[in-house]
Amino acid sequence: MPITISSSTALVFNDGTTAVTGGNVTATGAWTIPVGTTAQRPSSSATGQLRFNTTLGYPEIYNGTSWVASIAQPYSISYLTIAGGGGGGPGLNYHTGAGGGGAGGYLTGTTTATPGTVYTVVVGAGGASQASGSNTTVTSLTTVIGGGTAAATGGSGGGNSGLGTAGQGRNGGARSATGATGTIGGGGGGGAGAVGGNGTLNSEGDLSFGGTGGAGLASSITGSSVTYAGGGGGSANYGGGGGAGGGGGATASGTANLGGGGGGYGGAGGSGVVILSVPTASYTGTITGSPVVTTSGLNTIIKFNASGSYTA
Repeated sequence: MPITISSSTALVFNDGTTAVTGGNVTATGAWTIPVGTTAQRPSSSATGQLRFNTTLGYPEIYNGTSWVASIAQPYSISYLTIAGGGGGGPGLNYHTGAGGGGAGGYLTGTTTATPGTVYTVVVGAGGASQASGSNTTVTSLTTVIGGGTAAATGGSGGGNSGLGTAGQGRNGGARSATGATGTIGGGGGGGAGAVGGNGTLNSEGDLSFGGTGGAGLASSITGSSVTYAGGGGGSANYGGGGGAGGGGGATASGTANLGGGGGGYGGAGGSGVVILSVPTASYTGTITGSPVVTTSGLNTIIKFNASGSYTA
């Protein structure tokens, strides 16, 4: 049955706040709860207290630890997605100009998460020697392209002129001409932030130099700056170094979970990663897989080094 409050009475909370004065509280009426800003929250909160927060624009309830939305609200998620890096290209030996692997594709941004949406993560593996890296996908959000092996298109292009994908990575560097002794400088793989370096010869033409892998890009989504998606170095008499962000130098592999390209002549690409930054007040804790969960300021950071999911 409805609660009836006469015009001469009032419903008052324990803290002295008047909730309702006079009139009926019925199925077709309304119950007025306390209204105020975030700064006006009770100084001593108790479990079960309910109020409308005018700063945030929704009703909130005290759960015994913190004030949380009493009705699930859409919220903003920041993300960083990196695909697997490409493996270094082939060569008869490290003198013959094998191109470095391109870095895995790099995408970062924000999205508005609707409560209940499941973000399923598949982290791309790095490519073996002479193979491109695998894509990284987040359903309902994005796909990034694996790095290219030598001369191949990818998130970033493989060395020896592989092409990168617009908005995800850069092109690979060119290989040099053939030197007097038959050596060739392999081009460096492209990185998220820079094209791969070109292979070169010395002035006499008898020594080759591999191109350096293109540099990656830094992100502070975890709370500290980390560089991801560097290209692999090209092989030569003097092999090129890996690009900043996990790129492998000539013959070396890229770094796991940075999406770095492998170095020319044998280097494998590094695996990718997905990182989500969620406001801690909205974080549901509903995850699968084994992501690394930390906090940074007011945000909860979910780092997927392998596949899993987060439910908003």
